[in-house]
Amino acid sequence: MIGGTSGFECVGAFPNCNNVLKNIAAAKPDVVLMDIELPGINGIEAVGMIKEEFPSVKILMETIFDDDEKIFNSICAGAEGYILKHTPPAEIMEAIKEIYEGGSPMTPSIANRVLKMVKERPVTSHKESFDLSFREQEILTCLVKGMSYKMIADTCFISIETVNVHIKNIYKKLHVHSKSEAVAKAIRGRIV
Repeated sequence: MIGGTSGFECVGAFPNCNNVLKNIAAAKPDVVLMDIELPGINGIEAVGMIKEEFPSVKILMETIFDDDEKIFNSICAGAEGYILKHTPPAEIMEAIKEIYEGGSPMTPSIANRVLKMVKERPVTSHKESFDLSFREQEILTCLVKGMSYKMIADTCFISIETVNVHIKNIYKKLHVHSKSEAVAKAIRGRIV
């Protein structure tokens, strides 16, 4: 499906993640479509390994699992998107494109579960601010909502270059290296 779609190229397909770092180094993908239940190293563990070694590679989880723990662990490990396997092919291709362009695609049912997880988290009396400016908090909130950099720029009436500058500052203040790490820290620490 990927190889037969104009503008896309499948650079590798692997039955497990036992050699995931060697496979990623050899294939040099922009986006990885990752399953969770794999023999040996599971998909969530592999996401963490890939993000540690290749932080710029985008990871889209594609799985049959829609339980809260697997979703949350995938996002915390570094996955930028999460879709279910029964997603129609055209929507899978759109999700790959969206994740490549900086978005965080999620199947609607998954997005609802993520929002529910965030809402149900106990409210703590102290929430860390990490000295984020109002604009940085606004942009971090947009990231948590799964917006692409272009969508954030349009929403905040700023340029994509300015969004990039703010995001670099957010990463520095939160001590993270990727959008998914920033989102996970924002959700875990109730920063936004």
